[in-house]
Amino acid sequence: MGIVSVLIFVAVIAATLVVTYWAAKRTSTASEFYTAGGSLSGWQNGMAIAGDYLSAASFLGIAGAISLVGYDGFYYSIGWLVAYLVVLFLVAEPMRNLGKYTMADMIASRFSAPRVRGAAAFNTITIVIFYMLAQLVGAGALIKLLLGIDYHIAVIIVGIMMTIYVLFGGMTATSWVQIIKAGLLMAGTIIISFLVFLKFDFSLVQMFNEMATATPHGEAYLHSGVKYKNPLDLISVLIALILGTAGLPHILMRFFTVKDAKTARSSVIYATWIIGIFYVLTVFLGFGAAKFVGSDAIIAENAAGNMAAPMLAGVLGGPVLESFVSAVAFATILAVVAGLVLSGASAIAHDLYGQIYKKGKATEKEQVKAARAASLGIAVFSIIIALGAEKMNVAFLVSLAFCIAAAANLPTILFTIYWKKFNTTGAVTSMVVGLLSSLILVAISPSVMSPTEGATLITGNPIFPFTNPAIISVPLGFLAAIIGTLVSAERDEKKFAEVEFKAQTGYREIG
Repeated sequence: MGIVSVLIFVAVIAATLVVTYWAAKRTSTASEFYTAGGSLSGWQNGMAIAGDYLSAASFLGIAGAISLVGYDGFYYSIGWLVAYLVVLFLVAEPMRNLGKYTMADMIASRFSAPRVRGAAAFNTITIVIFYMLAQLVGAGALIKLLLGIDYHIAVIIVGIMMTIYVLFGGMTATSWVQIIKAGLLMAGTIIISFLVFLKFDFSLVQMFNEMATATPHGEAYLHSGVKYKNPLDLISVLIALILGTAGLPHILMRFFTVKDAKTARSSVIYATWIIGIFYVLTVFLGFGAAKFVGSDAIIAENAAGNMAAPMLAGVLGGPVLESFVSAVAFATILAVVAGLVLSGASAIAHDLYGQIYKKGKATEKEQVKAARAASLGIAVFSIIIALGAEKMNVAFLVSLAFCIAAAANLPTILFTIYWKKFNTTGAVTSMVVGLLSSLILVAISPSVMSPTEGATLITGNPIFPFTNPAIISVPLGFLAAIIGTLVSAERDEKKFAEVEFKAQTGYREIG
């Protein structure tokens, strides 16, 4: 198994490095570095979006969650799939029409105050750190399982690889690595699902009947309540999952890599189909792992269940399939973290440095240089945090990032596009309140505090009862936007008319 694993890993890494080398020769301007020069077609960007979305949380975290807690784990699949309807109908087209490189560009098309761009950039960086943490934790556990390399060394290896992709290839390299790995990930998932279904004689009825007695939870495994015993806790998680996608900076950046709003819309449709098929198949991954690997073996390898899918591949297909699936999962993580680093670096280099510090007068060369320096800084910071987060479930970590995106970004995005009275004060207040409420409530929740020593980061009784704070922080984000707007005397409805026209038509100038 060792030599097979090494050869497959080397092949995957070599392929991605070749793509990076090819892209590096085509990346010299800020537009090429940030958005691949807007050159991607609808299906290419759709594949890249799917690649961004089908992260370690999706492939490793959801499969693990379903294998250990059954129906409650499948809520992640439902929530993240429905989320794309919000993106498709409310955000994708206006984002492409109003923005240039980053989410802050879109908001700044209506509010030019530096504090608005600064708040949006800071939110982007925070979300990127949370999301990257999940990917690095998944990568460390994966390489530890397959190659026997220490978790901490594995995290550092992934960090170095992702930094190479971004520093040299920019968005072009990141996009094509995403496209390639999305295809490989779907292939691996379909193969495993077929083998699982084969074990159940291609009968859904037989599969569900057997799963009712296949785990220590018994028939409760097939019903909600194993993990989320409080319905409000479940609602909170679903709010984060469904609304968070429309506020994720690395997903929103994808709409700037195409030439127009029509292509942006078509790319979301392609992505939705790919993602939808994948999330349906997570049922087979989770059920298969629970039945043929067993919860005890899954927990023994990784307490959060992150290695359920690769272990299932090993049981059903032997070392070759396990190595292939693990290598694809590794490529998945590399591609996603590269996209995350790029979105965080764009916020620092384009928004904070280029637009606020240099007041929009930074040269192309200065912007690219700043972006590469920022990429290095974000990578190092994320690696340091990930080294101490080995025991955390990656799907849960990503759900926290979604919560921040839904509470801190989405209200401002929607009101910027659709509310005439919305103003600078409302935008800043919403972003700050949404971010702080999410972080504070997470810090005192059962996700971070537990009376059982070693179960979470802090030993003690949680103050906030829900694992995800979205049920409180998201309404607070919207409420803060409304109150901030109403208490401020600032009004600029003429600017709204201009933004509304651009958002709906794509025209940059009004005669």
